[in-house]
This record gives sequence, structure tokens and C-alpha cells, in this order.
Amino acid sequence: MRSILADRLIEVHHSFGLMPETLYLTVHIIEQYRSKETVSETDLLLVGVIALLIASKYEQSGPLQMEDFVDISERAYTKVQILAKEKAIVKTLKWNLSVPMQYVSLVRFLKAAMCDKEIDMPVQYEIANLAISELGLMHYSMLTYCPSLAAVYAARCTLEKKPLWIQTLMQYTGYSEQQLWECAPQLVIFHSSVGESKLQVVFDK
Repeated sequence: MRSILADRLIEVHHSFGLMPETLYLTVHIIEQYRSKETVSETDLLLVGVIALLIASKYEQSGPLQMEDFVDISERAYTKVQILAKEKAIVKTLKWNLSVPMQYVSLVRFLKAAMCDKEIDMPVQYEIANLAISELGLMHYSMLTYCPSLAAVYAARCTLEKKPLWIQTLMQYTGYSEQQLWECAPQLVIFHSSVGESKLQVVFDK
């Protein structure tokens, strides 16, 4: 169910042309709220819609309109219900929305990688890294890893450079190659099987 919700949110995020930070903050809000409150499968869509609403207000210079969120929920919820749930979620989270996110770590790593003279960095490379990082958002098993760790490997795994990890990057990120390989197999599986999955939004992007 979580993967289905994440796939739907990525689709909406892409269709409205929202900032990448908005998507990652949306997922963070969902998981933080679920860690504090029990959320049934029937209410998960509502929580996802509200998380996107909160994240867009926080990250976007021009947030979406309330009517957009009513439409996103396929009119399963009214404006009044959405506003009431928004109030409940931010109260539960105590308005604590300023957190380091996987996307921030990924961008920092990409900038560091661009300083490496041995690495050619076409636009397609950056897009691929962001797509792999978004795949990690869809899978519950990735929550067991530090977001920045997953982001660092998502960026490095497509470089096809040897060695895979060098001292400079270890010093910059704080992660050893052994730590990377703890989450590497799962990301590789997600990436290699994405074309066969029923959840095709990231693949289509």
C-alpha cells in the first residue's frame, strides 16, 4: 500500500511540476506521522494528500490550491476534512518540518562528484540519479537506512567508475564502502526490476 501511495504522489508531483524537495518532504511527513499515529489503509491516501499539501506550503513559492488537493484525492475528501486533518498532522509533528532530507544529501554529493576530473557529468546522469533516489522512496525496506546513505549510493552506483568508492568521497560523505554495500543490493534490485513493476511512474519519467 505504501508503494502504491508513493507511486501516486510521485505522479502528482511530476504532473504539477513541483520542486524535488517537496516530494521528499512529503514522504518524510508521512513516515513521521505514521511513527506517532496508527494510520489505516483507508486513511493512508488522506494522510498522503495532506503531507503533500503541507510540503508544498513549506517548499513551493506558489503552493497548490485547496481545490487541487480535493481533486488529487479523487474527491474522496472534502475541503473541510482536508483542513481538519492538516491541523491534526502538524499538531502531532509539533510543526517540526525542518529536517535534512535525502534529496539535499544527493544534491551535495552530485556537486562534490562534479569536482572530480575523472567524472563526466551529463544532464542525463543527474536525472538518472534522481530517478534511482525516488525509487528508494517507494520501498518501506529503505527506511532502515540513513536517507543520506541511500542517496550517496544512488548517485555513485551509476558512475561505472573504478574504484566504486574513493578516499575523497569517504571523507566528504562520512561513509565507508562497507556501509554503502549494506543498502546497495536493494537499490540495485529496485532499479533493475522497475520496468517489470506495475508501479511505473518513476520508470516513465
